[in-house]
Amino acid sequence: MTLVERWHRCLPALAAATVIFWTTLCPRGELRGAEIPLPDFTSYEVPDTQHPPAGRPWREAIDVALLAAAIAAASYAALVRRSRVWLLGLTIASLVWFGFVRQGCVCSIGAIQNVVLALADASYLLPWSVAAFFALPLISTLFFGRTFCAAVCPLGAIQELAALRPMRVPRWLDHSLGLLAYLYLGWAVAVAAAGGAMLICRYDPFVGFFRFSGPFPMLVFGGSLLLIGVFVARPYCRFLCPLGAVLGVLSRASHRHVRIPPKECIRCRLCADVCPYNAIEPPAGPPDAAERVRARSRLFAALAALPVLMGAGAAVGWQLRDAMSSLHPQVRLAERIYREDAGQRIEPTDATTGFRASGESVESLYAGAERLRQRFAWASAAFGGWVGLVFGVKMVALCMRPRRDEYEPDRRGCVSCGRCFWYCPKEQVRLGLMDESQLPPGEPPPGAKAAPSQTPVG
Repeated sequence: MTLVERWHRCLPALAAATVIFWTTLCPRGELRGAEIPLPDFTSYEVPDTQHPPAGRPWREAIDVALLAAAIAAASYAALVRRSRVWLLGLTIASLVWFGFVRQGCVCSIGAIQNVVLALADASYLLPWSVAAFFALPLISTLFFGRTFCAAVCPLGAIQELAALRPMRVPRWLDHSLGLLAYLYLGWAVAVAAAGGAMLICRYDPFVGFFRFSGPFPMLVFGGSLLLIGVFVARPYCRFLCPLGAVLGVLSRASHRHVRIPPKECIRCRLCADVCPYNAIEPPAGPPDAAERVRARSRLFAALAALPVLMGAGAAVGWQLRDAMSSLHPQVRLAERIYREDAGQRIEPTDATTGFRASGESVESLYAGAERLRQRFAWASAAFGGWVGLVFGVKMVALCMRPRRDEYEPDRRGCVSCGRCFWYCPKEQVRLGLMDESQLPPGEPPPGAKAAPSQTPVG
């Protein structure tokens, strides 16, 4: 069964998973236990105005400088030194500093939301350091591939060290689950643009470990990912990370990228066997005439279906605008106040009690909630169109079959971890650890005929 056929078989399951993902993360009801009661300030005395202490711009400058230096070191270790040992050493250093010492605050993944909010809301001032945290991985990926993911990102570092016995996931399942990262990216961007919560930061699975505290459900989620990561390498990076989705696209156009053999590939398959990310593409010869005709027909059908999927997704997103807007606490508060004033038999919450004690008019609350609903309606429609775009582009990509003469890394999925360096015989020869005569026999090039046997007969 080909990859395209398996992908077509799993499309209904993926569609169902998308609906469950959407409806689960966009609840309609109020958020119980999360309302923060407003304190009573009637007897509070306002103190004299005090000048706050000056900020620490040097701390931000140091963080940016260290991030840039770490990315440069990872690029050097992956592309020049081609050393798995160097990459592991930098991985440990990044986990210690960016993870436990800085407690995950130097976060390029969460910076996505800040950049989106600054673009959507002119009143939001984007800190220069956050802009640098976001831009540095993107720029480095365009030049050197995903070396930021290799040994700099603390979320990737903790998973890389946890991958003790990694196994390869079936390629069709890997491709299917990889779409979740793009869906998560679109959902987080849509909510941030509408003025909602910072979802990427709220659902960060490992920041609780870095800070030795956090909500119990997120600690369980992060621990489960680490446990899964012992056998399935980097599950968050591959299937959920929004920044990983962006960097995967940019890495396809990178100026330089990790290559497996330093010279000519002998096609020993060792790199493909050892890569736990399914990021090694085997050689592929040109298809025959019949296959080219079928591939061309599938490509035209996928291109024609692309705008249909986007339009259908936008329509579904528009219908789910109320569920999306309920992610904002002001909208939930307005709904709760309306239900209480309508005489429904519900108990007042701390949030509604605090609102009534604040003296703010209900009309102003409703007006603000209505403006937010309109913003979330367009954001929900945009997210639905994004979902259709993701599925449509994936179908188009599966219809294309590039020719490869040797084993090459998949630029989207390769995180430049360096495992293929250590197992590549040509790399061992380059390092002087193996003689040229000790190279194992490789498989013939695609389309080549096997050499006749030289064993004498009789």
